[in-house]
Amino acid sequence: METLHKIGRRKTAVARIYMTEGKGEITINNKPLDSYFTTGTLQYKVKQPFMLTDNVDGYDVKVNVFGGGITGQAEAIRLAISRALVEIDAEHRLALKPEGLMTRDPRMVERKKFGQKKARKKFQFSKR
Repeated sequence: METLHKIGRRKTAVARIYMTEGKGEITINNKPLDSYFTTGTLQYKVKQPFMLTDNVDGYDVKVNVFGGGITGQAEAIRLAISRALVEIDAEHRLALKPEGLMTRDPRMVERKKFGQKKARKKFQFSKR
């Protein structure tokens, strides 16, 4: 298997992954997974596609991720890994799709409007 290149996005985070066959090592921005994402929840989110498809130690993943916060980055990596696994074997889609790992989450921050304090918040109204 040659190197697979996939992209995942969430809010303003963009993750580019390069997946090859290996021992299950995940490197994010030249750091190991457990030092980049220190909480167990975020590590679980990144590993979730591998757990659902029973490929925990099957592939090495090298990730370049930028933008957004750590949760958005973890979910962007998860989407990219899911897309790569489906390209390797179409049968994986049956396990990943019901869990919601194949859909790009479209929710973004609403823009601030002029004449207002934030996107929806208004300045205080004074009648007199």
